[in-house]
Formats: sequence, C-alpha cells, structure tokens
Amino acid sequence: MKKDIHPEYREVVFQDISSDFSFLTRSTVQTKDTIKWEDGNEYPLVKVEISSASHPFYTGKQRVLSSGGRVDQFRRRYGANARGGRS
Repeated sequence: MKKDIHPEYREVVFQDISSDFSFLTRSTVQTKDTIKWEDGNEYPLVKVEISSASHPFYTGKQRVLSSGGRVDQFRRRYGANARGGRS
C-alpha cells in the first residue's frame, strides 16, 4: 500500500441522539468530538440521528400501507381513463 494516502482506521463511538444508544466500532470517519467510553478510554464521537435502536423498521413501529388501497385511490383521483390510456 502507498503511504500517507489512506485515512486513519480507528475505534470510534457512534451515538444515536434520539434514543441514547451508543456503540463502539472501527471507522475512518473524521470528528472533533470525543467521549469517555465504558472501558475508561476516550474515543472520537460521531452523533447520528437514526440507528437500529430508533429506526421504525428495526423497532417494529413501521407503518405498512396497502397497495390495493393506493391503486383505488389513484383511480378515484384520476378517473376511469387512468387504466393504461384505453378509451
């Protein structure tokens, strides 16, 4: 590998600000913030708005829409001529 062209790969703490969930992993992301972790060491901190702890898909709070209802709603809005352009 060439020297001095690769970003530093180091341990970083990602913190979900909406659910107070944090995890330690490795990354090349650049940040100025730091945090003291559970092991007593200080690591760079990256604040994120959504993680698996707060995303609706992973928490089970996802809304499921019926596609059949969406088709009927489209036909009501645009009329009977919206069925592929046939007259």
